[in-house]
Amino acid sequence: MDKVKTNKTLRHSEYYDMTNTFDGLYKDSQNNRIFTNLMALVMSDENIRLAYRNIKNNKGSQTESTDKQSIKDIKALSEEAFLIKIKELFKCYKPKPVRRVDIPKPNGKTRPLGIPSIWDRLIQQCILQALDPICEAKFYQYSYGFRPNRSAHHAIATCYRMANRSNLHFVVDIDIKGFFDNVNHAKLIRQMWTLGIQDKWLLGIIRAMFHAPIILPDGKVEHPKKGVPQGGLCEALHKPPYAKKVIMQSNR
Repeated sequence: MDKVKTNKTLRHSEYYDMTNTFDGLYKDSQNNRIFTNLMALVMSDENIRLAYRNIKNNKGSQTESTDKQSIKDIKALSEEAFLIKIKELFKCYKPKPVRRVDIPKPNGKTRPLGIPSIWDRLIQQCILQALDPICEAKFYQYSYGFRPNRSAHHAIATCYRMANRSNLHFVVDIDIKGFFDNVNHAKLIRQMWTLGIQDKWLLGIIRAMFHAPIILPDGKVEHPKKGVPQGGLCEALHKPPYAKKVIMQSNR
């Protein structure tokens, strides 16, 4: 069962005075504003510092990818050098290969996990912070999976409420097999455009993320034509907005 995210991310946003900015993006998205210059926010010093703070203590930031670097290598840099490096990567973005590992599942099968470079993780976090409020404003009210401040606990609470108030007693559990392995890149970019995310520079960077080479456990290199790697923050950009949607029906 999912754990509810703490308010640590919110505290970090307040620390860097980004709360009002993100709230403004949310409100503008509700009003169907078209966003054509998001990169100015994505590349701002405050947003980059916030991205670093949000991921520096995550366990994944300690894991090395194909470039053999981790958060420790970034901590060794001065703040000025770190900011310059990130902005240079944004200006001519080319993601490093993603390391693929297979994680055992309880049923005996394995789940593929992609481990991007720590620099790519920071790039993705910078983008995620800007896109989250825009997408949240458009997502379905009763969708609880993989979203900030929502979890399976909220979905269960909604089930109880609907059962008590509307005499609904059947819950339908649906899973999309191989969803992340089969994401259509062009269709997803079009969907983001429809949501109002129309900054072509930003969409070009996201498209480059999709095509990052994948180094398989046996050393072979895969160049993906579809799907997004699970494990990186890039995955969070592409969670289906209707994941863990509560579907109930009456027994009447």
